[in-house]
Parts: sequence; C-alpha cells; structure tokens
Amino acid sequence: MTTQATAAGGGLVPLPVPVVLVDDHHLFRTGVRASLDDRVTVVGEASDVDTAVAQVHEHRPPVVLLDVHLPGGNGGGGAEVVQRCTDLLAEGVRFLALSVSDAAEDVVSVIRAGARGYVTKNIAPSELSSAVVQVAGGDAVFSPRLAGFVLDAFGASANDIAVADDELDRLSKREQEVMRLIARGYSYREVASELFISIKTVETHVSAVLRKLQLSSRYELTRWAVARRLL
Repeated sequence: MTTQATAAGGGLVPLPVPVVLVDDHHLFRTGVRASLDDRVTVVGEASDVDTAVAQVHEHRPPVVLLDVHLPGGNGGGGAEVVQRCTDLLAEGVRFLALSVSDAAEDVVSVIRAGARGYVTKNIAPSELSSAVVQVAGGDAVFSPRLAGFVLDAFGASANDIAVADDELDRLSKREQEVMRLIARGYSYREVASELFISIKTVETHVSAVLRKLQLSSRYELTRWAVARRLL
C-alpha cells in the first residue's frame, strides 16, 4: 500500500520515491541501492552522461541521484546531464547531486545547471533517504558545509529572508552559538570542542534549538540559517 511522507515545505510525497541512480562506479551504486530504506526505490541506473540522459527521459523519476563527475557526453559530467534534461524539470523531475567532492566549483556548477540539492557521499544512509524525500517534495537539500557555497554564489532571494531578530530572540546566546556551528556542518564532537562543553550538552542545545525554531533536522536548520544570512 502506498504511504506518504511530509517534506519540510509541507508537501505530501507518495512513497516509495522512484529514483534513477547515476554514478560511474558499479560498487558504489550497489552500496547506495542497498543502503536506501523503504521510502526510496531505484528504478534505473546509469554510469555515464549519455546513458543517464536516456534513463532519466525513460523513467521520468521524481528524483535523480547524480554524481558530479561522469564520463561521456561532452565532458560536462553531472551538470551536463541536468542541462540535457531541462525539458523534464517542469514535469517535476528533480536532481540531487551525490558526490565525494565538496569543491565549490562542483557544487556551484551542478546547482547552476538546475539541481535541487547537493550532498556528499559520507552522508548517513537514513539521511540520504530523507534527502530524497525532501527533494521529491520540492525542498532544496544541501550537506551543511556546502550551504555557504550556494549562498555566496546565488545569495538568497528577498522573499526567502525573514526578519531574524524575533526568531533569534527565542534562542539563548549559547543556543545561537550551537545553532551556527551545527548549521555550518560541525559534528556534535566538533561543536563540543569549539565551545568547551560536553557532547551531551550540545545534544541538549540542538534539541532546544530545533524545538524553538519548529524544525525537524539539521538540514532544515541549515536552510533556515542560509535564508537568513546567519552563517
């Protein structure tokens, strides 16, 4: 029986989400396929630009998990795949880059081409499945450390930027410090070391921040902070 999930933006997403998986390493594709949970189902695979374009046009999935560096085509890699599938963007096909690279030029090129998000390959399996669901629901998803690249390259539109003062006033000074570090992609251990507090205290502060801001994950927190130019 088909179930639904709610994306961060509030939209309902039918589950499982069909995806086309694009990566030039067979073993990596096998690992991703095995690690995705029952919210996601792989309906097609590709290992190069031309095959990826063909698979995306054949399956027209809600989400394409796309490596940035791919052989074939005109040498444009993942960004070229997105560009050659622009006719499908209006139909709701969305691209989520999944790459080992966290270089600014890679992030910017694929997002500029039209991808809706970018996560690195060290993402936890459950978080990857959640990212797919979020992108299927229309949200933009980025690994926290990459959000700054996107903000620097594209900025945030005036409509996306809320007056942050009232929202920040909900947080104590320490919670604001923790919030900024977590939104930038620091691990709990790194935050604890930076602020000279225990990991347990970090966890408590993060829970309080998410509750007060009515957010459900660090990915939503990063998007919230980027939109308000707080990073």
